[in-house]
Amino acid sequence: MQISVILAHPDPASFNHAIAQAAIDALKANGHTVFFHDLYQEKFNPLLSGKEIAKGATLPVAIKNHCKEIAAADGIVIVHPNWWGQPPAILKGWVDRVIRPGVAYEFREGDNGEGVPKGLLKARAALVFNTSNTATQREKYFFGDPLGTIWKNCIFGLCGVAGFHRRMFNVIVTSSDIERKNWLHTVRQDIDILFSKDDTVR
Repeated sequence: MQISVILAHPDPASFNHAIAQAAIDALKANGHTVFFHDLYQEKFNPLLSGKEIAKGATLPVAIKNHCKEIAAADGIVIVHPNWWGQPPAILKGWVDRVIRPGVAYEFREGDNGEGVPKGLLKARAALVFNTSNTATQREKYFFGDPLGTIWKNCIFGLCGVAGFHRRMFNVIVTSSDIERKNWLHTVRQDIDILFSKDDTVR
């Protein structure tokens, strides 16, 4: 299978990078083809221009390649920190420019954009790994887990990806080496469950 892995963290020494590498290693060990993008390292431009908004717009080559990869992906893995209950701006810009009409969704005939779109992504599963410095109970009950809503309901749910899974690692700032080692083991386990060697997505 072809799996797209998208990483959004500016520090190469971050735990997010370790998560992404563990996921990539597990995917390759299971025989999958990996399309990996470290958005900060690539200096991805997150700014959506007005001329790109329309469905049939002419896209820059880099964006066109991202669109082709995400449209062809059998599975998607996203890795990013929780910043103010949102993905980093560079990743939000990736969503704006790549998860676009004609690629990830379309509106039905006669719908001018006021209805619920039809999802176009062929990926049957998306796995999102997040890091946070907020405890799980506070994140869920005080803030309402905004990242879960964004990825599950607002993005992948509307784009046709039925199998959504998310894992939050916290609290990063006080975590020990042993905790991080165990968390990376969990990353590999999650990959083995969702993107196993038998080429099926569960």
